[in-house]
Amino acid sequence: MAAARFDKLITIVVTFPPGGGTDLLARKLGAALQQRIGQTVVVENRPGASGNIGARHVAQAPGDGSSWLMVNSSFAINPAVYRQLDFDPRQDFKAVFNVGTIASVLVVPQASELHNLTDVRASAQQLQLPFASCGNGTPQHLAGEMLAQAAQLHLQHVPYKGCGPAITAVAAGQVAMGMVTASSAAPLIEAGRVRAIAITAPQRLAQWPQVATVAEQGSAGFSVEQWHGLLAPAATSDAVVQHMHAELAQILAEPAMQQWLREQGYTPMQQSAAEFGRVIASDIDRYAAVAQQLGLRVD
Repeated sequence: MAAARFDKLITIVVTFPPGGGTDLLARKLGAALQQRIGQTVVVENRPGASGNIGARHVAQAPGDGSSWLMVNSSFAINPAVYRQLDFDPRQDFKAVFNVGTIASVLVVPQASELHNLTDVRASAQQLQLPFASCGNGTPQHLAGEMLAQAAQLHLQHVPYKGCGPAITAVAAGQVAMGMVTASSAAPLIEAGRVRAIAITAPQRLAQWPQVATVAEQGSAGFSVEQWHGLLAPAATSDAVVQHMHAELAQILAEPAMQQWLREQGYTPMQQSAAEFGRVIASDIDRYAAVAQQLGLRVD
């Protein structure tokens, strides 16, 4: 069955540059998938426009099981913050697999005098503090804007082309703060190059129990997490989608993979393709409301 359905080189397109959480996740899953099905799996980075460039490429790809798209919640945000998309996020793709959800973290350079949101609030009263994000319209962009509104912070958004470049800029002291995924932040936090000062999830993360949530620092009820998952071109048959879902479900059920995901800050998910599709549709509506409330447009 696998040979009949996956008889070509498989390309997983990542909509962000190398080094970010979505890229790391795609490469981890791609390597496991290649070993499991015995077919070459290539991860291809097509960054730009908050994932729209890569998404358009896969939307136009043949539905023969050779092209797949690894995205995060920015896929559901883009319809709200971009005036024109040259693909339809609701009609041009099929949901395949929701790998897991992850929090974002607000990080500062290791030598920064900012240690919590109280410090940020005090500094932001004197001048507009810049914060780096993983790109215009990304979940981290919205998380930063929502944080500024909830905590009454005076922040200036500085978009980068992915979480990797964003946190590298923070570590180098090129920008005062960064809002990035926990998985992108983990290596630099562990290396002592940046410090996390706030978590966007409703609870503290196991790997950094000392870092308080945004909700704990004066913004009760604040919670912003994002999902990472795999999509297929709409022309892909349901049989191929279900087969890929089954293979990934087996990979994600392995204890070693579960442990790796949790170490990276992910909460593993177990959803059907249809359930994941409903999550995407719901988030498209939810983020449209948030973007309208905040008046966000990025083009």
